[in-house]
Amino acid sequence: MSKNLHCGRFSFPLDGPDARFPVVMGILNVTPDSFSDGGRYQGLEFAMSHAEEMIRDGATMIDIGGESTRPGSPSVPLGEELRRVMPALYALKTLDVALSVDTCKPEVMREALVAGADMINDINGFRAPGALEAVQDGDCGLCIMHMQATPQTMQQAPQYADVVGEVIAFLRERVNAMTAAGIARDRLCVDPGFGFGKTVEHNYALLRQLGRIRDELELPVLAGMSRKSMVGAVTGRPVEQRVAGSIGAALAAVAHGARIVRVHDVADTVDALKVWHAATID
Repeated sequence: MSKNLHCGRFSFPLDGPDARFPVVMGILNVTPDSFSDGGRYQGLEFAMSHAEEMIRDGATMIDIGGESTRPGSPSVPLGEELRRVMPALYALKTLDVALSVDTCKPEVMREALVAGADMINDINGFRAPGALEAVQDGDCGLCIMHMQATPQTMQQAPQYADVVGEVIAFLRERVNAMTAAGIARDRLCVDPGFGFGKTVEHNYALLRQLGRIRDELELPVLAGMSRKSMVGAVTGRPVEQRVAGSIGAALAAVAHGARIVRVHDVADTVDALKVWHAATID
């Protein structure tokens, strides 16, 4: 595994003492229909304020999303996604934080990279025609996620013979495609795609095996479970009451080998990680 994850203007250590504390990626949804905070941060002023708050709370990366990927959500037209994402991206460039753009559209990837995005986070694993070409010549980080089916159909009846093995096989194929396109491995991280075409049992099987995913692929793992139904299934809590459960999921992910945690509740997660880190440091 490379010693660092290279993300545009930033480089995150993957080895040594500094790598013991994970990268905390704060979620910034600039959409009207996100499952947990849709509409709250649509206005540029509110989005900027929320991003600044997450940075103060300890986020070292902000993930900007202009298209909801909750189960059953329709695709957003290209022009509308650009209208949502690009003003936020340009505004946030003044802040000292790595900026990720959550998109599966090659056209959005291209525009985001021109604007200076440090990472592209693609739930579709860069499978869309033109996606690899959009990112191959840059220096941004790239997060490859596994998803069975599409956001419109992924939770209808997800099935696997061996969920961990199949997710690893998919991610390996995508990593190979990207390195064959000339993309350096130190730009890559992988995401097993919690909640994207998985049952609750599938999700927890993947959570328990994050170390295996990391070791077999020899790449850093990003874990995004914040406020998701896998948390609600265990706690019995609705979305707005899943903070504690989400923190538990983030701690479990880091304990099992995740290097990046994607979260809504940055301050609470960072506090919990600080205590965990103090208790586990040699």
